[in-house]
Amino acid sequence: MNVHFIDTVHELLWDTLSAKGFTCLDRTKVAKHDFFKSAEQCTGIVIRSRFKLYEQELSQLPNLKFIARSGAGLENIDLDYCLANNIKVYSSPEGNMTAVAEHAIGMILSLFNHLKRGDTEVKSAEWNRELNRGLELSGKTIGIIGYGNMGSAFAKRLRGFDCDVIAYDKYRKGFQTKIVKEVTLAELQEKADIISLHIPISEETNYYVSSAFIKEFKKPFFLINTARGNHVKISDLLTALDNRRILGACLDVLEYEKFNFEQIDSDELPNEWSDLIRRENVLLSPHVAGWTKESYRKLSFYLAEKIISDWC
Repeated sequence: MNVHFIDTVHELLWDTLSAKGFTCLDRTKVAKHDFFKSAEQCTGIVIRSRFKLYEQELSQLPNLKFIARSGAGLENIDLDYCLANNIKVYSSPEGNMTAVAEHAIGMILSLFNHLKRGDTEVKSAEWNRELNRGLELSGKTIGIIGYGNMGSAFAKRLRGFDCDVIAYDKYRKGFQTKIVKEVTLAELQEKADIISLHIPISEETNYYVSSAFIKEFKKPFFLINTARGNHVKISDLLTALDNRRILGACLDVLEYEKFNFEQIDSDELPNEWSDLIRRENVLLSPHVAGWTKESYRKLSFYLAEKIISDWC
């Protein structure tokens, strides 16, 4: 089988597949147009998110048997086309779920304890103890929206903080354990002090956090988003921050990102961008929640396991 690596991933995947008799081809430097002109014999694709694989692209690959997405989200792959054409689609959310969970906790702890501001001030010889008085996670109710790999990993790592963890998942039921209470969305909106999003992007979840959604909460809350940027409508978030419906936000992802998650275009940023970045109660990171040295290897490990299980 000819496996074309469109994106760079940990070499473990290449080495493991090669050892099992797969022919691995490095296509990471080939432009999209040229790739599809020369990949008719391609039977497998390894990709992160360099370009979309929709029907227009996939129909040019008559011998394609599988797509291996290094990561969790599959929004850039036409799953209906793959199902209809017997193309297996693999992802590896197990590989970066720990990284995402730890990053989410790190962000909220940093926001609660003003670590970014405190570090900057002390390095400038400022010693503002009262200004940097923090909050504790202990005693807070944390609401998780989406209880798959990422949401459950986040809940697991909250166990030592003595907080109440509740979770809502529209498509998954019966997941309540000693560490998490399963609730309705209405109950989550009534009780949560902090909400963390762990849902895939779709038409249904695009701009999930909007003014209408925020209005349903019974008390002000903090927001964590390590999932997809388009879950949160930034203009509505800014309004909610202004009127104290949202007390602070930790955003690893932004609606301004390119579809491949690799960059934002500074020339295309709206006026609201300057409003967002000036706020001390907003903490940002560049879509790296799942981007650790350990997860880089694990993403390839889990993909290799799945591919070998089906094809060897």
